[in-house]
Amino acid sequence: MRQTLRVAAYAVVVRDGQLLLARSPVPGGAPEWVLPGGGMEHGEDPYDTVRREVEEETGYRIEVTGLLGVNSARHVFVRHGFARRPGRRADHHAVRLVYEGRITGGGLRNEIGGSTELAAWQPLDAVPDLVRIRLVDIGLRLWRERPAAGRVEHAE
Repeated sequence: MRQTLRVAAYAVVVRDGQLLLARSPVPGGAPEWVLPGGGMEHGEDPYDTVRREVEEETGYRIEVTGLLGVNSARHVFVRHGFARRPGRRADHHAVRLVYEGRITGGGLRNEIGGSTELAAWQPLDAVPDLVRIRLVDIGLRLWRERPAAGRVEHAE
């Protein structure tokens, strides 16, 4: 089984009781809201990654105001599409650094030709009703709880 590792950096940006999110299309399913962020490029510092990704996905420039924590998730799944052998199983490990950010410039816009299709501010109290990935909830818990160890337990 192929093993893959992806290191990524995401931002929790809250302003006036609203959370900045991006929406990702899901082939054959409902789009999901995600924290703005994404994978590190080779040799890139995660601090620079989160700033670059937030600007690419939302149009905003941010100041990183803190590291909220790290989330690690492992999933075994069947790869399709670009895999050389369709149906090949993969053991994927995602390491996600979650930062807090503050808007310093730019303006809200949607990403063109990227992994997301829409950027929007969502009221914090509306987030539980959104179709979203688990990392949104983890990021908000890190932001609210500020655990000393930089991680929160999550139910599967």
